[in-house]
Amino acid sequence: MHPLRNIFNKMTWDKREHADNYVIYFTHRGLPGDTRRINAGLITRVGPSWFTYATAESDETLIPFHRVEKVVNLQTGTSVWTKMVRKSD
Repeated sequence: MHPLRNIFNKMTWDKREHADNYVIYFTHRGLPGDTRRINAGLITRVGPSWFTYATAESDETLIPFHRVEKVVNLQTGTSVWTKMVRKSD
């Protein structure tokens, strides 16, 4: 199982966690820096390799895990997950 799936499921189902305390950064072509930031409380579903979110302005949007750059805890400012960057030879 992908580690992000575990993190997102914990945010959603663990009563000790609150998804609104987390922010997800992911690649979104066309935005400044090609990165979009959303509050994890917007997550509507979590699949084996993706999650969906919805906002007041848009319908449900699917994001594959490989586009997620990092997940940050807003209360502590720490990153709970960061995408590993492979070094090229």
